Amino acid sequence: MVSVLFVCLGNICRSPMAEAVLRHKIGERKLSDRISVDSAGTGDWHIGKAPHEGTRRILDQWGISYENMTARLVSSGDFEKFQYIVCMDKSNGENVRKLPGGKDAELLFFMDLLPDEELREVPDPYFTGNFEQVYDLISAGCDVLLERVIAEKL
Repeated sequence: MVSVLFVCLGNICRSPMAEAVLRHKIGERKLSDRISVDSAGTGDWHIGKAPHEGTRRILDQWGISYENMTARLVSSGDFEKFQYIVCMDKSNGENVRKLPGGKDAELLFFMDLLPDEELREVPDPYFTGNFEQVYDLISAGCDVLLERVIAEKL
């Protein structure tokens, strides 16, 4: 089983949106038995909470499930569980690197999947309110990531 972990700040906006979108795309390709997806945050403010209302709204609009998803904190144990740890921005990548074992982890930065985009970090819609922009970036990036996972690991 290949596993992917998305990481953002509070684990209620960007990373759960990416988790849900990639899980949906994996299901469409009938690869759910071969690729698993999770998400986590570097901050502990929202642990145990469902995705943000804006994230739920945009996922509902696209018919993408977020059932049973709750915020959790990224941990050093994640370095052993996941082959791909994908950070939504540099700050969260730096925080992941500070965890025990994190300095040796191979991290991906989400926007590196979309090199033609001007943005180099996924904007945080908790602050911007622009969940549609984030969804568009995440959907496009998840297409690229899924192809990469298939090519490298399956």
